[in-house]
Amino acid sequence: MEKRQTATPGTLNMLLDEMRQLRAVVSDEGGALFRVWQPNIERRAFCIGALNLAHYLALRKRDLRDLQIKLRPFGLSTLGRAESRVLPNLDAVIATLGMMTGGATPVHPPLRAFFRGDHVLHHNTVELFGALPEGLTRRVRIMVTLPSEAADDYGMIYELVKRGMDAARINCAHDTPDQWDRMVQHVRRAGAEFGRKVTIHMDLGGPKPRTIDVIGRKEIVMPGDRILLSKTAPKKSDGKMYKVAARCTIPEVIDQLEIGHSVWIDDGKIGTVVEKQIDQGVVLNVTHVPVGGAKIKAEKGLNFPNTTLNLRALTDDDIDALDFVAHHADLIGYSFVQEPDDMRLLQNELAKRLDHPNEIGIIAKIETPRAIQNLPALIASAASKQPFGVMIARGDLAIEVGYERTAEMQEQIMWLCESAHVPVIWATQVLERFVKEGTPSRGEMTDAAMSVRAECVMLNKGEFAAKAVTMLDDVLTRMQAHQTKKTPQLRALASWADFVPDAEPIP
Repeated sequence: MEKRQTATPGTLNMLLDEMRQLRAVVSDEGGALFRVWQPNIERRAFCIGALNLAHYLALRKRDLRDLQIKLRPFGLSTLGRAESRVLPNLDAVIATLGMMTGGATPVHPPLRAFFRGDHVLHHNTVELFGALPEGLTRRVRIMVTLPSEAADDYGMIYELVKRGMDAARINCAHDTPDQWDRMVQHVRRAGAEFGRKVTIHMDLGGPKPRTIDVIGRKEIVMPGDRILLSKTAPKKSDGKMYKVAARCTIPEVIDQLEIGHSVWIDDGKIGTVVEKQIDQGVVLNVTHVPVGGAKIKAEKGLNFPNTTLNLRALTDDDIDALDFVAHHADLIGYSFVQEPDDMRLLQNELAKRLDHPNEIGIIAKIETPRAIQNLPALIASAASKQPFGVMIARGDLAIEVGYERTAEMQEQIMWLCESAHVPVIWATQVLERFVKEGTPSRGEMTDAAMSVRAECVMLNKGEFAAKAVTMLDDVLTRMQAHQTKKTPQLRALASWADFVPDAEPIP
């Protein structure tokens, strides 16, 4: 139970001193970190975001819960929405406390200081995705992943743009440059017909390990079954020794596994543990399957949440794809980026292909614990040079950090990005059932509503994707009247009008 506080001069003076000390240490530590980043900042627009990010990191390394409790009874900001304006928030509380203690005349930060971060975030969002059409009230962009059929079906893309698609995602892990080219032409043509720019987001596949050369793919695996995950194509005799045998498409992963490490197959559908290491690879013991068991098929994703994989962020296929992507995409999705060196690798490859490589936007897909840990450095490395955004890739992220921590990590990523004024894409399984089957679930409608806190929301491909765009457009338009980032918007509510007397006008 919280202690009741009395607004005595002594209490207020102690609280004022605590706030001043916090402000001083946040300013000093944040300033020191900013000076480390500053020599590499080429985009002046990022200076404000970089400094505020540094201050936010200094603020959030401290447990502020006790201070928040002390501030609450006095009607002051409890610092819970300081992401985009760290020092102005602290200064405002200090100024008000100074007024309450009767000390020197306080100087509150000007109103523009509280909205500077919002303005910079809006500018960065427009720089990445382009301006929204005139008359459109929705401020959150909608991105849709294009299926292979979109290369030969202009009508599909026309319908998506007509219903409100703002960005088209092309997954370079699939299809060919010729198909990508036709998709790009269709998107550009549809955008021109509606008098608007539709952003082309091309997603590099990255070092995503998958199953291949599967023996026993018709077998249903159950807990206790043993699977061989090999570095080379398994032999027929392996099918007799193990329930299923499969090759990993990135064999160097196998050498980095240890006994007891978890391996998840089919994007988290089948759970296994490394039981034994052999010359061919590793023997996996199945621990988790859906009710009734599951089959292991080729081209299914593999995740290694207990293993810190040392893999080159750009594969040979990615580098080949960049020959096309660099000249046709507005945004490049960077899969499994984990360290600043990964970002510099992509920037160097772009410099080989473009005269102005810093004009193209990069979207870092955050999908591993190491990427979360290094997110401040990734932001500083990328946004210092070019338009930059973050995609919360919740599919792989959930497997890597654990489903129970996915929401927590998603929130932390969004807070950090807001503090740096970096746009966020809310991705993976948004309205998934609706996109695939035409009927939404209750839970995914709530998820779609909460996505209004991002700058862009991504829908996956599916038969009902166009209808999902219409529904998402409606949900986002409604919700933005109630929510901006972490801040609730207290518009008048009409839901209970019949139960409440008409309000008297405020004199």
